[in-house]
Amino acid sequence: MKKANKKINAAIIIIGNEILSGRTQDINVMNLSKWLNELGVKVEEVRIVPDNETAIIHTVNFLRKRFHYIFTTGGIGPTHDDITAKTIAKAFKLKYGKHKDAYKILEDYYGSKNFSDGRKKMAMMPTKASLILNPSSGAPGFIVDNVYCLPGVPSILKSMLGGLKNKIKGGKKILSKTISAQTVESEIAKSLEKVQHKFKKVDIGSYPFFRLGKIGVSMVIRSSDKKKIDACCKEIVNFLKKKKIIMLGKK
Repeated sequence: MKKANKKINAAIIIIGNEILSGRTQDINVMNLSKWLNELGVKVEEVRIVPDNETAIIHTVNFLRKRFHYIFTTGGIGPTHDDITAKTIAKAFKLKYGKHKDAYKILEDYYGSKNFSDGRKKMAMMPTKASLILNPSSGAPGFIVDNVYCLPGVPSILKSMLGGLKNKIKGGKKILSKTISAQTVESEIAKSLEKVQHKFKKVDIGSYPFFRLGKIGVSMVIRSSDKKKIDACCKEIVNFLKKKKIIMLGKK
């Protein structure tokens, strides 16, 4: 893995027809991105794919060669449309079958009398995969190379992240500052573009809002270099003052 001062990136693949249909709203991207950011891993791409073997294989094989880490969410449950585990095995050309450790964990969790075929299915995965323990509902996720497969249920996914912390080697933590002003984007667009041009290695995002009866814009400045963030913020504050734009806050 690369040294801590290098940029470490990740992509997230959300798997599930229920997301694409609009029936279920995804919040796993938010939870994963915030958690990875704290570890110094920047999420640079997110894709949503259906419960379709070809689509999953193509997406996983394309992204895993381009990012340090890939996280998949969804499709590792007990029903017929949970095909992620089998598909990951095919993507890596690995044997798919009963994972002995996963089977033992699930059997102990449910007890032999309640260990149904559906629950046994959750022990089916690439047989040499490393497991991601699940303190909420027993059924583990798994890791193959740089691909980390997690469940789609947000509360369960979130509970499993603690056990992954030592498996992720990040770079410098991504820092951020936010400057909010009572203005509209069109009024600051050119000035903000000049600042971005000057600080090419700093991410500057502009986000309009309407709250408490006030229209405004929040400018979010992100980088792993605190000095660059501070210098960038100074430039933004200066042009806001010159334009006599009211600042609503800085954090």
